[in-house]
Amino acid sequence: SKVSSLLETEPFGDVIQDNFLNACLEVQTLFTPQELLKALLNIELELGRVREIKWGPRVIDLDILLFNDMVIQDENLAIPHPWMCERSFVLDPLSEIAPNVIHPLERKYISTLKRDLDKSK
Repeated sequence: SKVSSLLETEPFGDVIQDNFLNACLEVQTLFTPQELLKALLNIELELGRVREIKWGPRVIDLDILLFNDMVIQDENLAIPHPWMCERSFVLDPLSEIAPNVIHPLERKYISTLKRDLDKSK
């Protein structure tokens, strides 16, 4: 498994709140994507996560960005994460640990997606 460095970013959305710390982690698991999601939601609950305001303050927010080269679109789970290609706070740490992974829908390397997003700003 790999862990990126921490990246401090300003919050996303219109809610006034403190900066966020972002990081990406690569793990190996025997869980299915749905089982992994359930485990992550349980970790969030144990750490005191309350879902009140969309894009509002939170103790922790754990997301599945990619799961091998799977594409999943369920009512409670979308893989790859639908907004990951539009967010530097996702692509910056992800490209640090997985630059040569190919996004299964975009068909581009994570490092290329990061470069494209950086150029568009």
